[in-house]
Amino acid sequence: MSTKGNNQGQNRMPFTTKNYVMMLVGVLVIVVGFILMSGSGNHTADYFDDSIFSFRRITLAPIVVIVGFVVVGVAIMKRFDITDKE
Repeated sequence: MSTKGNNQGQNRMPFTTKNYVMMLVGVLVIVVGFILMSGSGNHTADYFDDSIFSFRRITLAPIVVIVGFVVVGVAIMKRFDITDKE
């Protein structure tokens, strides 16, 4: 008996180029979220900037980071066919 047809799935790489591109996009989205979360360096013991409670830092940045993690998770879990052309 020939096992030539059964070895095709075993020799396949776990990720395709599409997976790596999706992971890279997800990591870039996460980095953008952390940049949105960062603040100015004007904080001293005598002065506290109330901009830390802005919409951008409290709401938008965590949502962007979570979206980035979801994109990376989908990139890891998604299985593209070999027949799909990158």
